[in-house]
Amino acid sequence: MDDPDRGPARYGRDEDPRGPLDVSRAATAVIDAGGTVLGWSAAAEELLGYSPAEVLGRPVARYVAQEAGAPVPLDALPGRARRTAVLRHRDGHTVRVSLAVLPLNTEDAAPARLMAMADADESEQWEALQSMLRGLVTQSPVGLAIYDTGLKVVWTNQALCEEMGNSQYVGQGPDEMVGDGRVLTPDSPPTLTETLRGVLESGQPVIDLHYRGRAPVDPDRERVWSCSYYRLQDAAGTPLGVCEESVDITERYLAQQRLDLLVRAGGSVGLSLDMARTARELAAVAVPSFADDLVVDLLAEVLEGDRPTPGATLHGPLVRVGAGEEPQRIALLPDGPQARALATGLPVREDGVADGENGAAGGGRARLAVPLRAEASVLGVVTFTWEHRVNAFDSGELAVAEELVARVAMCVDNARRYTREHTAALMLQRSLLPRILPRLTAVELAYRYLPADSKAGVGGDWFDVIALSGTRVGLVVGDVVGHGLRAAATMGRLRTSVRALARLDLAPDELLSRLDDLVAQAANERAAVLVDGESVPDDEALGVTCLYAVYDPVAGTCSMARAGHPLPAVVDPATGAVRFPDLPAGPPLGLGGLPFESAELQLPRGSLLALFTDGLVRGRDRDVDVQLDALRRVLAHHGRPLDELCDETVATLLPRPVDDDAALLLVRTHTLGSHQVAVWELEPDPRSVGRARALAVRQISEWGLDELAFTTELVVSELVTNAVRYAASGPVQLRLIRDQTLICEVSDTGHTSPHLRRASGDDEGGRGLFLIAQMTQQWGTRYTSSGKTIWAEQALPFVKTPSLRRSWPG
Repeated sequence: MDDPDRGPARYGRDEDPRGPLDVSRAATAVIDAGGTVLGWSAAAEELLGYSPAEVLGRPVARYVAQEAGAPVPLDALPGRARRTAVLRHRDGHTVRVSLAVLPLNTEDAAPARLMAMADADESEQWEALQSMLRGLVTQSPVGLAIYDTGLKVVWTNQALCEEMGNSQYVGQGPDEMVGDGRVLTPDSPPTLTETLRGVLESGQPVIDLHYRGRAPVDPDRERVWSCSYYRLQDAAGTPLGVCEESVDITERYLAQQRLDLLVRAGGSVGLSLDMARTARELAAVAVPSFADDLVVDLLAEVLEGDRPTPGATLHGPLVRVGAGEEPQRIALLPDGPQARALATGLPVREDGVADGENGAAGGGRARLAVPLRAEASVLGVVTFTWEHRVNAFDSGELAVAEELVARVAMCVDNARRYTREHTAALMLQRSLLPRILPRLTAVELAYRYLPADSKAGVGGDWFDVIALSGTRVGLVVGDVVGHGLRAAATMGRLRTSVRALARLDLAPDELLSRLDDLVAQAANERAAVLVDGESVPDDEALGVTCLYAVYDPVAGTCSMARAGHPLPAVVDPATGAVRFPDLPAGPPLGLGGLPFESAELQLPRGSLLALFTDGLVRGRDRDVDVQLDALRRVLAHHGRPLDELCDETVATLLPRPVDDDAALLLVRTHTLGSHQVAVWELEPDPRSVGRARALAVRQISEWGLDELAFTTELVVSELVTNAVRYAASGPVQLRLIRDQTLICEVSDTGHTSPHLRRASGDDEGGRGLFLIAQMTQQWGTRYTSSGKTIWAEQALPFVKTPSLRRSWPG
């Protein structure tokens, strides 16, 4: 029966090396030529239960219950025969035994034989074990070596000798059997000798240790073995040595390494749309695990976002990316592998050539140039380099190199497409944003616009400064959701709409309401349109935020309304206190819901306004309250030049690239003095027309604008006459403003809008506004809470067009 603590008895550590049929262990019987039992051992009595007295002198055939497949009777077995038989035990059960019959030399002439018997199961298992041992020595594909306690080879099997091509290993140490050997398994001792010593001392086996080296039979090729070690010991547990089992796993190991390389490349190459960073990521993955070095060379037009013409002849110079801080232009040798790879669009390799000093083992430089292909175009070339290579490139290496380069090519092409779109979007956005700001009497202006970091792309933030009637100024800042061409195009559309609506002299809340209607209407129209059976993508104008303000330098007031936009900052010129006025919060454009409301602020001369988009104060790693406090500290120094304040604001709040656009518009207010504005209240009576003409002529004479007297008299006469004639009731106000132009305004309580028309030859009236339009630069109407104001502007004599100040940074 098996011992549960020691495993099956037939395979226990105390297994007798002698076979069960060995005469020193087996149950034996001596029989004569007639099959009579002449001798019976104690082991035979133990096996079958018969005592010698019960067996001696009797035929051995009496104890045979069955001869398993044997046509020859047991007592007639020839000498040295071996077979299996079933014998009858004394207690009646049968015992299957293995038999071996050996001839005996006796003193008399009668022949005799020795019959050895053993349990058949034990005998067969012992035979299987012997067959296995013989197979390990002569047939097993696993290399076996036995080391003594001095860690020197004392025996190897045939497989190891054939694999290594050498049978003279006896007396060598484990690190002496191969050339350039090194352990590959992490966290293992650096040499096999140390590994075997640990196994010998601790008794703990080592399984699947990877070891690389050059076998004597093939010194030019590196191989990888999986080695396992366990301690050998005698029945008493005394260590006898260490057994080594080794299997050549070179192909499997290389395949796994290449698969791991491709997996790492899939997770770490192409994480951004930066071509140089992609090249560095490839180098970090492939060097030195695949090659000793690599370089990525791209065509110059690829870096600019263009795609080379498919099939065109490609030649240097190229731009090397990823090798340093800045791309470097390089010239290729016409017959070099890179040039040939570019010309053919196929990989070109230069195998390593052994040098004269080191011979084959020294190797030489090898290169593999693989073109970067995207669809039918070649974008560049990746060159892998090995410094001391003696092996030719195999198909697996070529496949890995091409797979790595194919991934890089896809990433480079995506970056190229992005570069092209980003450049186009930035160009579009910059063309839509004001590159110059007008020099206005009412305000002093400065701004900064920062596009988002290249990873996110250009966005749709915008700002604008609009000159309005009566020296007033419209100030706009807005933010379009998203990035790229669509966001920039949406921004341009909204900016144009705001300018058109502002020219109507609408109040801020009314302007935002009109703009909201336009956005919602456009969204509804897009939702109803199908292109190729699919809905048009959502309009990026939905959810846009905007703030619109109108500053009046005559009254010193600023009326504001916002659609989901951040509050502006207002700096008091006397105290330097910075506050964020609590303006009514309207919903973003296109969402509907709450109405928009205007709030009016009284701004002393020299007040500072800061209008900005949320990209200035919000971000994934930026707290908005902290940012607003930083903005407050910068704006507290409001007396500095606005350009300096802009620079300091950007440097303080946005020290690093960000993932959203940021726009900042700083406005310092001015007011018009009493010497620039003249106001009169007139009765709604026809006699007021003459008085208005006289007052206007006297005023422009005081201003030294006598050349404009005739035109001014005509404009005032016509506008006051219309006000008196069509106003419902209430006073009429005449106001003259001398700024960069001469502005004449007439206000009344009526809401009827005048219309310009051409009078017929027989009409008695209807020519007034037509004449005003012909004699002035521009005219228009704006509505107020108490009525309307009709205005007209005249250019001042001998005054050139106001100069324009360039404000685009860089």
